[in-house]
Amino acid sequence: MKQVYILILLILGFVSCSTDKKHFSFDGRLTNINQGEFYVYALDDASAGLDTVKVEAGRFSYEMPCTKPSILMLVFPNFSEQPIFAEPGKSVDVKGDASHLKELEVTGSKTNELMNKFRQQIANASPPEMERYAAQFIADHPESPVGAYLVTKYFIKTPRANYNKALSLINMLLKAQPEYGYLRLLQGQLKSLAALEKGTLPNFSARDINGKAIDVKALRTAPVAVLYTWATWNYDYNMLNSRLNDSYQRANGQLKVVGFNLDASRSDCRRSLESQSIAWPTVNDQQLFNSPTLQLLGLNTVPDNLVLQRGHIVAHGLPVEQLMKKVDELLPKTAP
Repeated sequence: MKQVYILILLILGFVSCSTDKKHFSFDGRLTNINQGEFYVYALDDASAGLDTVKVEAGRFSYEMPCTKPSILMLVFPNFSEQPIFAEPGKSVDVKGDASHLKELEVTGSKTNELMNKFRQQIANASPPEMERYAAQFIADHPESPVGAYLVTKYFIKTPRANYNKALSLINMLLKAQPEYGYLRLLQGQLKSLAALEKGTLPNFSARDINGKAIDVKALRTAPVAVLYTWATWNYDYNMLNSRLNDSYQRANGQLKVVGFNLDASRSDCRRSLESQSIAWPTVNDQQLFNSPTLQLLGLNTVPDNLVLQRGHIVAHGLPVEQLMKKVDELLPKTAP
């Protein structure tokens, strides 16, 4: 009888130390990093917001309520991202080298281990090869949540965005996962984004960092307008803001600009704006790439941009030099 009681106590102790069926957790260990913090957000649930994960002596842990599978994005100090697939009652281990985050390994669930295989497959691949591998991986595993992440990463939130291909892959995934709400959401967004490419600026609602509403009507009626993303952690931001500011000052009111800042900290954003004397509205909703406004506008990376001529989209995703050339080309045509 004594042995039975000991066995029961051991089982109870094990259950109390493990993740219950309404939570998900991960524990991590990274080499080449001692202290710092990561951010984590749910790719497939914009309402969940942004959370912080502390790193001490290279170790970190995180637990969250979880009642359905979810794609968590771990945002590292250099703002690179890696997915962790959460499931109710699961606990996974994260291991890797902070200087080689593309080789991150997540063990403890079949979905995360499937993602490990894809990471290994693309370790030395070029961007076009990655897209090819991603499409094939989705076709081979249409039942896996990994597919939703791969479509988002390689066909939507990329400078090489291919909305028609993304929609085709989403439709394939939906046949195997008809109840996955995120796929339905992407399907709707992609139909809008495909129409957006050479269409008109969609209606959106946003407030700048001072709480003032963005005047969408003014953007639609402006001779030329630029909506763009930037962040202090991106090496292009200083030159981009400076060049845009030069054109803005010379345009005599004919150029409207709205910036979308993707720093996790609004204070970093404010300091940069003040140091560069930026006067146009800047939005920072602290949702990073999960911002519903950015998703609606198809601004999927940093830097990214939309160029408008009286509300009509005439360019999207131009490199800095091409962006400035396009703005300069359009402004003289609208000069009085």
